[in-house]
Amino acid sequence: MLITDPWFYITAVPAVLIYGIGKGGFGGAMGVIAVPLMALAVSPMQAAAVLLPILCVMDIFAIRVHYRYADYTLLKRMLPAAFIGVFLASILMGIIEPVGLNIVVGLLSLLFFLQYLFKKHSSSQQGNVWLWCILGGFSSTTIHAGGGPVSIYLLPQKLEKVTLIATMALFFGIVNLCKLIPYTLLGNFDTTNLFTAALLMPLAPVGVKVGVILLHRSSEQLIYRVSYLFLFLSGAKLLGDGLQIW
Repeated sequence: MLITDPWFYITAVPAVLIYGIGKGGFGGAMGVIAVPLMALAVSPMQAAAVLLPILCVMDIFAIRVHYRYADYTLLKRMLPAAFIGVFLASILMGIIEPVGLNIVVGLLSLLFFLQYLFKKHSSSQQGNVWLWCILGGFSSTTIHAGGGPVSIYLLPQKLEKVTLIATMALFFGIVNLCKLIPYTLLGNFDTTNLFTAALLMPLAPVGVKVGVILLHRSSEQLIYRVSYLFLFLSGAKLLGDGLQIW
């Protein structure tokens, strides 16, 4: 009824806490580390299936803290594109590996990071909401790594740090609820995965709380630097994994 491999829990406990810290507000896309870390002990699909119910619980805590600070005008633009991404991923998830998408998103994330690094980016350069949010919905559905492409759209908006984190929290909270449908239809929520998720669930509010504390005690400049750092790390991870499998 549970995953019994001790190595799984050695990887899963820090993975869940790290994702929770990102949900709480510190580090933006840092949750991309979670599935690859857990996948050191189980298959990536099982890791994603165990993690998804935990993410939904994290979303409850994160949204409760941040909902009043979100930019709802931006959310209205972003969510329709994200729903398309979830729908496309739902069709493709059972028949192909998202290797090609990993490579594309990884390359674009790294290019955007370099643009920021060399100060060539200006606030007038806005990403295409349909492109990045479709990619965000797709990659979030397949590997819970939608933070990279969504950050490419959101970071140039130059939002206040609390507004940025709150908008991300609501966006992925809604997307994660939608993801429950394809995961259920594909049979990923068997008793082993669900009971294992329940065992790890108490870590969810702990991680979110740590993230909230770090958010309000850190400078806006630091939040953006960390967000871009994890944009780079997520891009490098996705690109490296994609090229290795390719």
